[in-house]
Amino acid sequence: MKIIYAGTPEFAVPALAALIQSSHEVSLVLTQPDRPAGRGMKLKPSPVKSLALEHGIAVLQPETLKDEAVQARIAAEKADALIVAAYGLIIPKVVLDMPRYGCFNIHASLLPRWRGAAPIQRSLLAGDTETGVTIMEVVPALDAGAMISRGSLPITESDTAQTLHDALANIGAGLMLQAMDKLAQEGRLVAEPQDESLVTYAEKLQKSEAAIDWHKSAEELSRQVRAFNPFPIAQSALKGETCRIWMAQALPGSAAPGTIVAVDNGIVVGCGHGLLRIDELQMPSGKRLKARDFLAGNPLAPGESFSS
Repeated sequence: MKIIYAGTPEFAVPALAALIQSSHEVSLVLTQPDRPAGRGMKLKPSPVKSLALEHGIAVLQPETLKDEAVQARIAAEKADALIVAAYGLIIPKVVLDMPRYGCFNIHASLLPRWRGAAPIQRSLLAGDTETGVTIMEVVPALDAGAMISRGSLPITESDTAQTLHDALANIGAGLMLQAMDKLAQEGRLVAEPQDESLVTYAEKLQKSEAAIDWHKSAEELSRQVRAFNPFPIAQSALKGETCRIWMAQALPGSAAPGTIVAVDNGIVVGCGHGLLRIDELQMPSGKRLKARDFLAGNPLAPGESFSS
């Protein structure tokens, strides 16, 4: 089949790579415009654009898909399918209607749970025991299309948003390729409507959510730390500076919220319920370090404390 692929960040790379290596033809890639990045704030192409250019695929980077000239360019492809993965722009109905077989999305949750911008992080924060990927039809309403296939993944106590992101991106790539192979063979895909009574929404992450409240339980704080790794990174005040906490695990026990009770391979801190062992952290002028290495340059002792 002839496919248009719309995606921008790293999450969208595995599926594009799988389609490039398949029997299908990716004739056009839609991705967001280059954005300033790094210390020099030079314009940087999206990961999806970089991969497309490596393989000589035409790339279109509009600021909006509402522009008639952009719509005409997409229509000219006469594509069989449009695949979307974390593209980041609203796709008007006129564009959704252009491909012969329709438009399909890779969404990083087990729909109808966690529609919206931050499904991976919200599933971690909520304490879900599993997450997954849904391949669905794209409709004008947010993540509301009928479901074609789903793949699940257990969430472990050591998972971060990054580890889940990487695993789900690969699961999504496999599911989308299977769907496109089936569509090419059969000319249609069976889709199941979502149960609207089970819908939850995954709001976009805010930097203000990164602050740790030591009066919360250790389980909650462990999930917060892992959900916000690698962005926006959980943080707490330590000796008057902002300390970033990259990895932490909940332990049984009791101590005053924020109070350090042990320092060895981890920094164990009291919470509203239970203890939090901080395994990786970072001071403003330093690198991200394992707790033992951090303590070598930043000595701490039981009785000292973190503050909200």
